[in-house]
Amino acid sequence: MKKLVLIDGNNLMFRSFFATAYNGNLMKNSKGFPTNALYGFTSMINKIISEEKPEYIAVAFDVGKNFRKREYDFYKEGRAKTPDELKMQMPIARELLTAMGIKYLELEPYEADDIIGSLVKMALNDKEFNCTIISSDRDLLQLINYETDIKLLKQTGYIRYNEESFKADYGIDPINIIDLKALMGDSSDNIPGVKGIGEKGALKLLQEYKTLDGVYANIDNIKGATHDKLVQDKDNAYLSYKLATIYTDVPLDISLNDLKYSETNYDKLTNLYENLEFKSFLKNMDIPKKEVNFNIIKVNDEINVVLEDKVSLYLLLDNEIYPKANIIGACVCDSKYNYYFDKDNIHRLNNILKEKHVITYDHKKNLYLLGSFTNKYDDVMISSYLSLNVKDDIESIGSYFGYNLDKDSIIIKDNNMNALVAKTRFIYEVNDKLISLLSENNLLDLYRNIELPLIKVLCKMEKEGVYLDKEVLSNIGSEISLKIDEVSKEIYNLAGEEFNISSVKQLGYILFEKLEISKGKKNKTGYKTDAETLEKIIDFHPIIEKILEYRNLTKLRSTYIEGLLSSVYPDNLIHTIFKQTVARTGRLSSVEPNLQNIPVRDEYSRSIRKAFVPKNDLFLSSDYSQIELRILAHITGCKKMIDTFNSGGDIHAQVAADINGVDIKDVTPIMRKKAKSVIFGIVYGISGYGLMENLHITKKEADFFINKYYEMYPEVKKYMIDTENEAIKNGYVTTLFNRKRVIDELNSSNYMIREQGKRMAINTPIQGTSADIIKMAMIKIDEEFEKNNIQSKMLLQVHDELIFDIIKSEEEKVTSIVKDVMENIIKLDVPLKVSSDTGINWYDVK
Repeated sequence: MKKLVLIDGNNLMFRSFFATAYNGNLMKNSKGFPTNALYGFTSMINKIISEEKPEYIAVAFDVGKNFRKREYDFYKEGRAKTPDELKMQMPIARELLTAMGIKYLELEPYEADDIIGSLVKMALNDKEFNCTIISSDRDLLQLINYETDIKLLKQTGYIRYNEESFKADYGIDPINIIDLKALMGDSSDNIPGVKGIGEKGALKLLQEYKTLDGVYANIDNIKGATHDKLVQDKDNAYLSYKLATIYTDVPLDISLNDLKYSETNYDKLTNLYENLEFKSFLKNMDIPKKEVNFNIIKVNDEINVVLEDKVSLYLLLDNEIYPKANIIGACVCDSKYNYYFDKDNIHRLNNILKEKHVITYDHKKNLYLLGSFTNKYDDVMISSYLSLNVKDDIESIGSYFGYNLDKDSIIIKDNNMNALVAKTRFIYEVNDKLISLLSENNLLDLYRNIELPLIKVLCKMEKEGVYLDKEVLSNIGSEISLKIDEVSKEIYNLAGEEFNISSVKQLGYILFEKLEISKGKKNKTGYKTDAETLEKIIDFHPIIEKILEYRNLTKLRSTYIEGLLSSVYPDNLIHTIFKQTVARTGRLSSVEPNLQNIPVRDEYSRSIRKAFVPKNDLFLSSDYSQIELRILAHITGCKKMIDTFNSGGDIHAQVAADINGVDIKDVTPIMRKKAKSVIFGIVYGISGYGLMENLHITKKEADFFINKYYEMYPEVKKYMIDTENEAIKNGYVTTLFNRKRVIDELNSSNYMIREQGKRMAINTPIQGTSADIIKMAMIKIDEEFEKNNIQSKMLLQVHDELIFDIIKSEEEKVTSIVKDVMENIIKLDVPLKVSSDTGINWYDVK
């Protein structure tokens, strides 16, 4: 048998639209086009295909004014007008289906139900076909027959009905759904039925008399009020019967074989997904691999490499961590030719590319390994990160544009030059599309003037590396190990026995059964003993504080002592990699290893920094002072904050004075600490409950602080409300430099995730602007160092802080350059302030 799946297209689109529109979170792309119905519709179509695996499939739509409405004006009267945002999405749904290889059908003056009914009738008369109908519309239940079942969609899940299961549930045959509607009516379609008879009463009548005709043939046997209602509304009952009957002879002028599920047009579908910004669908597209055999020129001494001015370059490495890698192959393409360089001919690249405009993927990696080989370049990893917000691996970017690219590990394993060329050609072909997207979204300045110039600066920092004194770090590790032993003994004494402190199961038993510290909460694996749980009961027993201390010490030893020692290169340097395409706020990330999260919570944590020492004479640390609060003052236009910063005042003390209603000279350290928590909490979207836990105060007191802050600083409150509303409306927020962050969390059906999205919306313009400012400062500092022939080096960026390895004789000049650039890189309504310090190791500069 051939399986035909029939889908009620209007039904799916309406369900998808109102599933999210009801809560005000109307999903839109960056151009403001609504996409919520299309997203849900596409999800459901994909799910249907996955679950039903149809050979034949069709989607039916309503179009124009149907014949029932023409004949009876009251039909479907009273229905809310279809929202314009949904109407706009309807034509695109048809385009999506066509791209997916799915036939859609519509014909005025018929409804989608009539088209589905006519196809069911055609299948009933064709022994080769059976049908499955998919909809949440119960009118379609009348079409169930021995070859047709229905997947009736519910709010969650579905019920699948065939003749047998339907009759078991309703006690009538499927065709008698028409009779049921005739008696009970249907308010959604404004079908009147018999006034006063509901579903229960109608079913009872039909279970006894089978049909509407049977009911009226036996009217004299029906007594009481039911009899009177039936007699009084007989005309309405038969009119309702007519309206509820699906017409099954629509002149469709097709055969069922015309509905064969055909091949997906991946190019067209990719373009649609790109325009709608359906990143998850692009990512999960199962694109059949097209075997394209490229003409490849293998470069050797006898080959004259002829290239156009614009080329693409891709390097194949033997290690993903490129400071440890060797180049084992490279490909260069222009619009005509594909050149392959094996490892013995890599040295030719610099000379060949030096006058070219080179399109790369991860230009910093190439720069690190090849040295400076061009002054004109584009980087599709950076441009896709800014314009698409996709994962930064080339395979994911390729998938977004409909390319099925092999991972480098597969290329190496299969020795497949063709796959390497495919990646290089993709880079060449996609660059113009990405530049257009950057232009359309006003991101070219950010790309050209911040992200691309930063590549050279970061590459210098990575190659320079940071010197690690292994002996100092090993000694610190020994001290930590002794402290771990000491704390372990204290825990055993408090517990009354020795046990595996790192075992969640054993720890849970000790805390919540043996010591009975509290009742204890359980999950699937046993008692919860995570840090958050233990922090809440820290005052209940001295063992809790010791366990938290033990965990901190063991993490220090494994992550920061052993981890850092294993990351040292043969030159005794750590060459971290700075990534521009990870954080959605635009902040830089440090990996392999992460040098941005060396902890400073306690003395043991801070002591790790003693092992980082300069190769020259001194470390210089230059740190922006309260930059996010200064940006907040500027963005919100908050007069009180602006006045405080401009007068050189203490913002935390001023807020403490305002909240507590005291003179600033009477602010106590505790008042200031609480005010600081309130300010930073506001910036990061903290709730009264969160502030309560942070400060160990009552919820009432926390709410008072937050509300008082809003009262005293109303511009901040307005900014938060306006930003949140704009983010919900547009689906994204931007920094002062137009960096865009799409916040998909705002469209989540989960309340907690939506609230998280709102916090992101409020914080991103502030944190993202801060990230942009320090990047601009790094570029300018590098320029000034080159211009002034400075030999001191910029080593690290740790969010708002820059670390330099300086020569003693250059100390004054370097400090002056860095401070001047950082404080004057941009003019805000408040001054940017930088604090600087020097020391013989990283520990001493703070």
